[in-house]
Amino acid sequence: MPDLSALYGVIGLLLPCEVMQARFMQQALLGLLLLTPMTAVMGILVVNFRMSFFADAISHSAFAGVALGLLLSLNPDWTMPVFGLIVGLGIMFMQRHSALSSDTVIGVFFSAVVAFGLAIVSRNSSLARDLQRFLYGDILTINDPQICALFGLFVIVICFQVLCYNHLLYIGLNPTLAQAHRIRVAALQYLFTGLLALIVMFAVQAVGVLLVTALLIVPAAAARNLARSAGSMFWWSQLISLSSAVAGLLISAQDWAQTATGATIILLACLWFVCSLGISYLRGRRIF
Repeated sequence: MPDLSALYGVIGLLLPCEVMQARFMQQALLGLLLLTPMTAVMGILVVNFRMSFFADAISHSAFAGVALGLLLSLNPDWTMPVFGLIVGLGIMFMQRHSALSSDTVIGVFFSAVVAFGLAIVSRNSSLARDLQRFLYGDILTINDPQICALFGLFVIVICFQVLCYNHLLYIGLNPTLAQAHRIRVAALQYLFTGLLALIVMFAVQAVGVLLVTALLIVPAAAARNLARSAGSMFWWSQLISLSSAVAGLLISAQDWAQTATGATIILLACLWFVCSLGISYLRGRRIF
């Protein structure tokens, strides 16, 4: 595993405030700088694909994945993304090969994974204490191996978006027409679903199961209010997501705040959204 000490030293120099001299704060900031650009760009596609409920189902599968790992004495950091990936691909498979509506399929999987997780926890009450950090999230506990894994996922997601972003937007608008233009709709949907599931699993550690969907949706929704094109929506989403993450981490560490980092990040993103509504109104757009 590479030594990240030099990188942490750079973070300490760029942000010379006292709270950012602690190693765990530097690790948390680096994790957020890798995670939030991915949630921002994937959030745009989630909004365009109308997949908010899907992201919620994946995030709740983390609960079952962690419980299963703890029950089997396996590392939850591995069982959680594997289980989430299986659930995500299973939902996409059922959506494509079932006559049921997408919401119905997702609802069935959502119910199943939550019930499965609760059933496991009910067998061993001591698991509930270990699950709490995944329920609420704590980016301050991220470590170097997880950051390296996050960096690898970051590279994969960036390459995927560079090659397929326009095709994915096309699929979101009209999958049938995209298929007619020889776009490999099924392959791209499965790839997108798999990557989204992995990103959601990492995001669970940052903001918890309860707020993962907000981390995807709120910056994208605010960007949609501010943007005048698909390209500008991408950059607005990046700005909103990154600024909320950095400011949320710094504010949560202050003595006068002492709030949960994940909750603070989402509150700042929601503040961006409220401001975007005002700007959209001033531009003469309908906001309701």
